[in-house]
Amino acid sequence: MDTNNYRSVHLVGVCGSGMRALAEVLLDHGCSLSGSDLMSPNASIKGLIERGLIFHQGHSEANVSDATQHLIYSPAIPAENVERKLALRRSLPQQSYSQAVGQLMKQSTGVCVAGTHGKSTTTAMVATILAECGRLSSVVMGAELCDGGRSGWSEAGDLFVAESCEFQQSFLDLSPKYSAILTVEPDHFDCYADVESLQTAFCHFASRTASDGVLLINSDCAISREVSVKAQTNAKRVSFGMSPVADWQAGNLQQTKNGTRFWLEHQGKTVVEIDLAIHGQHNVWNGLAAAALCAEIGISPESIRHSLSNFHGIRRRFEFAGELNGVTFIDDYAHHPTAVRITLKTLRQVMGTRRIRCVFQPHQIRRTLELMTDFASSFVHADEVLLAPVFAARESVTDEPAVVSRELADRISSQGIPAQFFSSLDQIVDTLEDAMRPGDVIVTMGAGDIDRIYHEFTRRIQ
Repeated sequence: MDTNNYRSVHLVGVCGSGMRALAEVLLDHGCSLSGSDLMSPNASIKGLIERGLIFHQGHSEANVSDATQHLIYSPAIPAENVERKLALRRSLPQQSYSQAVGQLMKQSTGVCVAGTHGKSTTTAMVATILAECGRLSSVVMGAELCDGGRSGWSEAGDLFVAESCEFQQSFLDLSPKYSAILTVEPDHFDCYADVESLQTAFCHFASRTASDGVLLINSDCAISREVSVKAQTNAKRVSFGMSPVADWQAGNLQQTKNGTRFWLEHQGKTVVEIDLAIHGQHNVWNGLAAAALCAEIGISPESIRHSLSNFHGIRRRFEFAGELNGVTFIDDYAHHPTAVRITLKTLRQVMGTRRIRCVFQPHQIRRTLELMTDFASSFVHADEVLLAPVFAARESVTDEPAVVSRELADRISSQGIPAQFFSSLDQIVDTLEDAMRPGDVIVTMGAGDIDRIYHEFTRRIQ
């Protein structure tokens, strides 16, 4: 990968998941990096600091050194940011995160995974398979591997793998030869006014697939099927899913002690048996998509089988956080009704009759309001729901986080599931500390800072 244009880079919003992954890739290539963010550095950022990142908490002109040759900013960083304005006055080249990834991808062959659900896990699976085969050049994704903790890295292969997000249509900055579109549902209500505009964006993304490449579509998703029909590309169309019409299917699903086993089938013929070391039918879909995409790239079935059997998932996706006094803690990123429902269903299948207490932090006021009815019915597999105020990412709010979460608690309770609103995470910890009993399962869910619940318990015990 040619990084000559990125020898000395400043990253604005470096704590964002994609920006962290990009920082890891650039550090792998010997680039000199600085970065800034309003957030304090977490363990991942501290790891980057140890590798050479110069980190500044807060935004200031002083953060951009005279040696800086290039500035890359997170999609959450507006043009009015003081560091971006300074770069403009200095005539420093500026790029968004997705523009930078798109530029780097042009030096390799692009492999892009898009969709509302499952793209982080599927991207990680694809990267794992390609890395073991020596085909991976780089990967950037929005979550960290449970094994190794990396969300981005570079190797000596020819394929650049990128998790490709529809937020602000950023995936249109990418140029894949191989692309996959998973399940598509309304999610980013601050970007898409209706389903039609969302579908149009995915059509534009699919149309960027090279004519000699492969467009992999989820045959179980109506929007994905429609995108396949309307996309303006001569790429080979291939489908995956559970329906009989799919080119690639998963058959003979079996729940195992450590995960799920299934047959990878191509056009009705069994290709190989795959053992996943992670739970849930949704991960069978992810594994099927990753296997199908890699098979179309030319990876052997045996290599796919071996890599997926050794894949242990990504952080905050049905992640075992630990046990305390006989209580099991699970952490998950779910912040959409579909993901909440699937995660809790999987947890019920794995945990049986154990009491499941779900601690949920809704993400964004607009999303929660738009999907309120779906959210209210998505907790049916929980025994109890504890709601934190809405994590209002990218939104200006006053008392809405509490008001909206309290309404959601009432709506969940009306479905017959005990639900209660709490004004803070600390209040939730206090309540759980008194109420939890050996055998309980506590699952924290959300895309904000809800994962600190378990760490607060361990801190108190220590």
